[in-house]
Amino acid sequence: MLVLFETSVGYAIFKVLNEKKLQEVDSLWKEFETPEKANKIVKLKHFEKFQDTAEALAAFTALMEGKINKQLKKVLKKIVKEAHEPLAVADAKLGGVIKEKLNLSCIHSPLVNELMRGIRSQMDGLIPGVEPREMAAMCLGLAHSLSRYRLKFSADKVDTMIVQAISLLDDLDKELNNYIMRCREWYGWHFPELGKIISDNLTYCKCLQKVGDRKNYASATLSELLPEEVEAEVKAAAEISMGTEVSEEDICNILHLCTQVIEISEYRTQLYEYLQNRMMAIAPNVTVMVGELVGARLIAHAGSLLNLAKHAASTVQILGAEKALFRALKSRRDTPKYGLIYHASLVGQTSPKHKGKISRMLAAKTALAIRYDAFGEDSSSAMGVENRAKLEARLRTLEDRGIRKISGTGKALAKAEKYEHKSEVKTYDPSGDSTLPTYSKKRKIEQVDKEDEVVEKKAKKAKVKIKVEEEEEVVEVEEDVVEVVEEQETSVKKKKKKDKKKHIKEEPLSEEEPCTSTAIASPEKKKKKKKKRVNED
Repeated sequence: MLVLFETSVGYAIFKVLNEKKLQEVDSLWKEFETPEKANKIVKLKHFEKFQDTAEALAAFTALMEGKINKQLKKVLKKIVKEAHEPLAVADAKLGGVIKEKLNLSCIHSPLVNELMRGIRSQMDGLIPGVEPREMAAMCLGLAHSLSRYRLKFSADKVDTMIVQAISLLDDLDKELNNYIMRCREWYGWHFPELGKIISDNLTYCKCLQKVGDRKNYASATLSELLPEEVEAEVKAAAEISMGTEVSEEDICNILHLCTQVIEISEYRTQLYEYLQNRMMAIAPNVTVMVGELVGARLIAHAGSLLNLAKHAASTVQILGAEKALFRALKSRRDTPKYGLIYHASLVGQTSPKHKGKISRMLAAKTALAIRYDAFGEDSSSAMGVENRAKLEARLRTLEDRGIRKISGTGKALAKAEKYEHKSEVKTYDPSGDSTLPTYSKKRKIEQVDKEDEVVEKKAKKAKVKIKVEEEEEVVEVEEDVVEVVEEQETSVKKKKKKDKKKHIKEEPLSEEEPCTSTAIASPEKKKKKKKKRVNED
């Protein structure tokens, strides 16, 4: 039996010397522990060496696709057909192709796999004439070439340039903002009104560079930079400006700063055009889906286009919002719905309640576009245009669904007015300061009448209660008066008896009469006091 063994250096065909030892699959590895034992099992019959890495790559790509290379076909016709022995192969698909085209019997089994593993372990001793260093160099070169072929990697698609360009663009924006702020503040001491009249930063710096001192605005012509109305306003403001006077040296430094701002702005526009061209060359479908800046920031955040292609759609959706994601997971709150993809035009033109849904759909289509750009052979943007059209149609259906008429058939669309932003001035509401219930000053007549009736009923009930209580008190007072009178009568009788004994008749009578009068008057005073208390209550 012959064995076909492929290496990075060339094709090797071995002759099996002792087929009886191959029957024991589990103990076959013991026969390949040393090169001497391995030479007793198999022996090299023919070795076809590759000339360079390109030839090795062509041979292995053919083997991976299940095809026979011309070089392998020559070797098999020359060696195997003459031997008239079965051929052991590592790939069953390759064995089927050899059997079909060359009419050779091929064997593929677990025994063959174990035999291949043993040959690979002692490859240096079984293949003479090949140094280990040469074998390692060929393996490394073939691995790189094969990986580049498998990933369809092109040297023109270098995404490192995009990463550096978008990082530089962000740095330039920061520096421009700092320079322009400093320039406006510096020149504002001399001509503060100009900053309010001219809002565009680049136009502001060009006006400064052309005119310089405030006194020169009257004779300067700014028609190339400003409209006629704005130019007239600038000249009028220069005549009555409240700014301070500055020296020529200060003006020179301010003009130098303006020159720097203008140069950096021009370089930024040039860099943006370069970034657009590179994005259309490297990732055209991603550029169509989310735009140049967002696509470049996604690639820069992931590190490369290949790393970005390995991310799932859900990861692409929240890429750039990692801090918010982990904060939400830690506090067990809602996770963010979008990251860098929020700045895409499709998400920006969506209403707030549909932004999360559109960002999820856009991330799914963008993930497909990224993989197509990273691994696809075609460099066209047809897939991106098609997916963007689908997303726009889906966005229209979502927006139209919210303004359908509720009544009628529901098929007609309601007329939506154009949105106009109106700034509202909010004032302090003092109603929340007090916790007491508040009543409106103006009440309806019916409510007032009802309240009056309720008050009258309550007053009548209170009067009835008061009368009943007064009657009860009068009865109690009368009983008290009767008891007092009886006590006085008994005391008078006793005194009369004493006076008879003493033979004094007129004096006790004069003293007793006022006592009865006072005794009788006292309960009347009590009644009056009680009535006054009841009336006051």
